[in-house]
Amino acid sequence: MTTAMLDDLTTYMRDNPGAVIEDVARDRKVTPRAVIEALPAEMVKIGGGADAFVAAMQDIATWGVVTLIVHTDDGIFEITDPVAPGSIGRGYFNLSHPTGLHGHLRHERCAGIAFVERPFMGKSSAFAAFLNVDGGVMFKVFVGRDETRALKQDQLTRFRALAQTICG
Repeated sequence: MTTAMLDDLTTYMRDNPGAVIEDVARDRKVTPRAVIEALPAEMVKIGGGADAFVAAMQDIATWGVVTLIVHTDDGIFEITDPVAPGSIGRGYFNLSHPTGLHGHLRHERCAGIAFVERPFMGKSSAFAAFLNVDGGVMFKVFVGRDETRALKQDQLTRFRALAQTICG
């Protein structure tokens, strides 16, 4: 990406911090990671990778009900439920619930975890985006909302603590 393209993307994300990351990436022909990195510095911290993946997922598994989103070109898949505790086996991080969200994640492809706090659709939002080695987003885990649609303060505190642990 040229310096002019990066400057333009940074300006765009400063002026539109709630833009859909994947849409901006597709429209500008950059990676979602580049879009996240272009957010104002006070809105994002990035750290870790495969080395932090397991610890992050095990911590998130203790938060209670969150929303996990997988955004592809073909759809946006959301599940609102606790994240299952998992463990490594046969080359995957295996989520152990027999129902709800379960499956096998290629944790070794994680090249970073972005902790993002920004406005989205008129409300505050906070999510951890697990970034892959190609600059894509593996999935995002959003801090849950209470009955008034405000971010759950206990989860937000845990989110910030995890960001501090992983990103310093």
